[in-house]
Amino acid sequence: MNMAALPEPNGLVLGNALATEDTPKTVVLAGNPNVGKSLFFNAFTGMYVNVSNFPGTTIDVPKGQMDDSTRLMDTPGVYGLSAMSEEERVAEDAILGADIIINVVSAISLERDLFLTQQIIDYGKPLIVAVNQMDEAAARNLTVDLARLEKLLGVPVLPTVAVQQEGLSAVRQAVTTARLGNATPGAPEPKEIKSLEANLAHRMKIYGLRRQYVNALASQVVTDSTRPGSVRQLLSQRVGQALLNPWVAFAVMLVVLYALYQVIGIWVAGDLVTLTEGKFMLGEDAGFWPGLVPVLQDLIARVFPEGSFLYTVFGGEFGVLTMSIRYIFGVLFPLVLGFYIYISILEDCGYLPRVAVISDGLLNKIGLNGRAVIPLILGLGCVTMATVSTRVLTSNRERTIASTILAITIPCSAQLGVLIALMAKAGGLKAWGVYIAVLFAVLIGLGTILNKVLPGRSTSLILDLPPMRIPNFKNIARKTWVRTMVFIKEAAPLFVLGSLLVAVLQATHMLQLIELTLGPVIKAVLHLPYETAQVFIMGLVRRDFGAAGLYLMADRITQAQLLTCLMVITLFVPCFASATVIWKERGIKEGLTVLAGSWIIAFGVGAVIARLLELFPVLG
Repeated sequence: MNMAALPEPNGLVLGNALATEDTPKTVVLAGNPNVGKSLFFNAFTGMYVNVSNFPGTTIDVPKGQMDDSTRLMDTPGVYGLSAMSEEERVAEDAILGADIIINVVSAISLERDLFLTQQIIDYGKPLIVAVNQMDEAAARNLTVDLARLEKLLGVPVLPTVAVQQEGLSAVRQAVTTARLGNATPGAPEPKEIKSLEANLAHRMKIYGLRRQYVNALASQVVTDSTRPGSVRQLLSQRVGQALLNPWVAFAVMLVVLYALYQVIGIWVAGDLVTLTEGKFMLGEDAGFWPGLVPVLQDLIARVFPEGSFLYTVFGGEFGVLTMSIRYIFGVLFPLVLGFYIYISILEDCGYLPRVAVISDGLLNKIGLNGRAVIPLILGLGCVTMATVSTRVLTSNRERTIASTILAITIPCSAQLGVLIALMAKAGGLKAWGVYIAVLFAVLIGLGTILNKVLPGRSTSLILDLPPMRIPNFKNIARKTWVRTMVFIKEAAPLFVLGSLLVAVLQATHMLQLIELTLGPVIKAVLHLPYETAQVFIMGLVRRDFGAAGLYLMADRITQAQLLTCLMVITLFVPCFASATVIWKERGIKEGLTVLAGSWIIAFGVGAVIARLLELFPVLG
């Protein structure tokens, strides 16, 4: 394409309706993943949003005020506005409804990023372009002719280094100079293009024209004078390339995921929660410290007689004041904090997208893509946090599949600790073989069924692989704290509501009635003693409670009954904390469906296992 024939900038500045100070304006930040949009949002509004290089981190649209008359919105990073994913739909809605667009592009990937820029221009939206990461372009010996780029696009173009706050004030001041740019030659008029792109044949034709145009444009403004780079740059490139080797990538992935399990599942969920819940909240082996929960119970007993209805509701085992505080700050807070620290490190160094790439092929079989590997592995540490982490999945369909698999088939670390001890009593290696085989079969079967019955299809894995970097401590600390506080604020009211419900059931003796009702069903369906009903009731509150209750009666039941019970506890309704988060993340309707499904699957599989072990006593 002859770029010399490109039209000059049309010079259409914003009309008076947008330029008037008294008229509220909506400015939207748009760009590909990893270009630094969130840094612009933070600088322009004084608010903080997540800064990540793993697409799918959030599909929220943060909103803030640039000034009294200008509202700023930050959109998810997308490569185009085809509405093929939930992120693209969210971004497209925000961009089409905006008065002005600040389009952030990366100086090191202009050929890729300018496709979205040109699409926004073709849609007839006024914009300015911020060419970010100019320092990284210089380090890679790339020179960008910004004056030429501004002339070809027909909109203001400004250089920035957002991580150093360079050029951001200039971008802010230039917002009112935004204008319509030079459309792709041969593209339809803005009022027609959206409807034409809805047709696949027209869309491919328009995309082809735009892609060719952008490629030619980028070739005129970027000069590559490559020479040997710095030691850090060369090391980053070599590490990044090595991690694309399947064997190296798989080995490193196993190490990273094992470390994730060790940090969250063993150290945080075990040692740290023992400190925060056991010692700080309950006062176990804490010396002079009596524990926050006993102190609260003592204060409540001074107002309401111990054993009374109101004491049980507020200060009992499941009391609103005691259980809520114990679980929110003693259990959830350290788990959430630990998870976000670890994930933020993986995000900041540029590794997380590579994990998704390696595991993508396997997860496709059950309707997921590579992004789902993090929630599934994390579930072995804590299903509660793993359910929250399904936010990294692109589509609602994938989040439903992953959340359901987590709720039903993945045992958490707290539960696993007791399970490991009980397996020796249940038959050792033979019991482990049966347990793992059944659990894997249920996981594959459940994922396959959901993949077939849920409408639509899961999205393909399209990821930008950023360069490997040394994590920025300040960025990790800031994003970890913000994410943790947001989650706690969202989850706390639901925990209070849930504990109130359980406390009322206990105070009115409904819990005991449920246990008496469940006992005959368990005996008839699972061939287990009546007393094991208590195990399942305890498991509703917390998974390891149920496993611990089973440990106390393990010597009074047979090996086959013990293994059956272990299988059912794993597949049974997730604990109170997990159930609450499932309701929050997936909604009441879907949450109740998952919980009901877990009952059916757990008792169905348990009934089959119980009878097979009776017919074929392999554990003896």
